[in-house]
Amino acid sequence: MGEDHRKKSKKEQGASGVSRRDFLTGAGVGAVGLAAGGAAGAAPAAAETGAQVVAAGDMVPVALTINGQRHRLLVEPRWSLLHVLRHELALTGSKEGCDRGECGACTVLLDDVPRYACMTLALEAEGVEITTIEGLMDGEELGAVQQAFKEKDAFQCGYCTPGQVMAVEGLLRANPQPDLEEIRLGVSGNLCRCGTYPNIFKAARRAGELKRG
Repeated sequence: MGEDHRKKSKKEQGASGVSRRDFLTGAGVGAVGLAAGGAAGAAPAAAETGAQVVAAGDMVPVALTINGQRHRLLVEPRWSLLHVLRHELALTGSKEGCDRGECGACTVLLDDVPRYACMTLALEAEGVEITTIEGLMDGEELGAVQQAFKEKDAFQCGYCTPGQVMAVEGLLRANPQPDLEEIRLGVSGNLCRCGTYPNIFKAARRAGELKRG
């Protein structure tokens, strides 16, 4: 080994006596060891806690209460509530828009609180009352919010309308007489690409009147 290389090695070692090369080598070996140890210890840890490991594609039972009716079905743990509503139960009123919690077209009520069905796992919704836009109707009669949207022409293409209706329904269940600012906040999570917001606000006020009346 040359003199220059020995001097460089001593500088690398510094006060600790460990070179940067030794440190990086040791850190890499340690990381590999931790990864291997974690993988090896994963199964015993799950067994110790009694956690159930579900293989990809396996179906698990779930009971969902939707619009007052009990539904028992098998679902994949990864399925969203929106997928189950539309593709397993044919409740297609809830629309799939962005599928990432941004547009609000899939809004439903969970225990009267508006939630994005695309961002809610079906298994999460077990044990709560789920209300979809189909559940607002009385037979063939429109619910108060639906009637108000019709009266105030609060839609254009109509794709976002189910989610808008459910957002207003949730707002009115929590606050029967909201002011304009509260209405704006209540529907702020729902996008209307056609820009019918003024009529949506009017419809929300009208729906409050119909519910109170």
